[in-house]
Amino acid sequence: MRTQGFVLDLILVGGGLANGLLAWRLLQTRPDVAFVLLEAGPTIGGNHTWSFHGSDVTKKQLDWLWVLASKSWPAHDVIFKTGDRRIGGGYHSIRSEAFHWKLMEQLKDRVRLKTKVTAQTATSVTLSTGETLEAKAVIDARGFSSAPSWPCGYQKFLGMDVELDAPHGLEVPLLMDGRVEQHGAFRFVYLLPWDERRVLVEDTYYSDDAQIELPVLRARVHQYLGARGLKVKSVIREESAALPIPLSGEAPVLDRPTLGVAGGFFHATTGYSLPFAVELADLVAARRSFDAATLTPWLNELAKEHWASQSFFRLLNRMLFRGAVPDERVRIFESFYKHDEALIGRFYAGRLTSWDIVKVLARGAPTVPGPRAMRAALGG
Repeated sequence: MRTQGFVLDLILVGGGLANGLLAWRLLQTRPDVAFVLLEAGPTIGGNHTWSFHGSDVTKKQLDWLWVLASKSWPAHDVIFKTGDRRIGGGYHSIRSEAFHWKLMEQLKDRVRLKTKVTAQTATSVTLSTGETLEAKAVIDARGFSSAPSWPCGYQKFLGMDVELDAPHGLEVPLLMDGRVEQHGAFRFVYLLPWDERRVLVEDTYYSDDAQIELPVLRARVHQYLGARGLKVKSVIREESAALPIPLSGEAPVLDRPTLGVAGGFFHATTGYSLPFAVELADLVAARRSFDAATLTPWLNELAKEHWASQSFFRLLNRMLFRGAVPDERVRIFESFYKHDEALIGRFYAGRLTSWDIVKVLARGAPTVPGPRAMRAALGG
């Protein structure tokens, strides 16, 4: 797309999940909007797997989102030392390689890959080539440019997409296997079965630090599979990350249009951003005007509202990271999964009711000693 000689409606900086979904929604619902998506890397979406429950989004949103899903299942399992449970409801995963090809097929010349932005304002970007592009608004969704300012713990993981030498026997995803050794954190293993031999295995930790020792985690993945009688035939790909889990702090202040995690648009306890990226894609695409002067304060207000809606989840995070002994953090989640399926669904969607909050606190209270729980709740 030639962008010189006229002003675009939107420039989307960063081709991750948030801007990718917005571009997809603009293409579907706003053919009148002139936009370009700029991505510094060679693909849209990078190297990720995004998963979500069907109840995380509305039926109308699922109608346009499911096309991007790589695999869907009717339920998922969780396992702890006290027992296992199958939880109904759709569970869906989007693999970034499929995300890339599906978007590129439709967006075509609205995407510029391997395009690095070296400077930007709310209405213009300068590229590493020296080229300047202008728009009514520039939306930045490149994630955190530096460490978050608020106190946090981390959800860190190594995911290995592997081909096994024998069928794994999984019917649905194993969302959480909490029977594993904890290693000074809340640790669980997550399994996504793509077919009868290919599976994504994620070794995940709710930890006080962001350090990821990849050789150690690789060995633990092989050990875990070996304990299930499985052997890796080949490793197809790996992904790893350390997601900041906020304990307290103030909402990000947006001085220009911002989407994604840098705007605070994620679930404070799970770290997942997809449901909120879907909602914002719909909301932004439905706007009549895209000028930065009105888009910035509007998104800033949405960011404040979302941060406020996550206050109880930050309280839970303080209970988890500051109240519970690290090797016993698993007991909080083990207790949580005794709730009914509807409450569990509202938890992941970030839409707990007041009565839900009472029930979560009441059931979780015995897992954290009273004085430690009080100090954690008060932010100490």
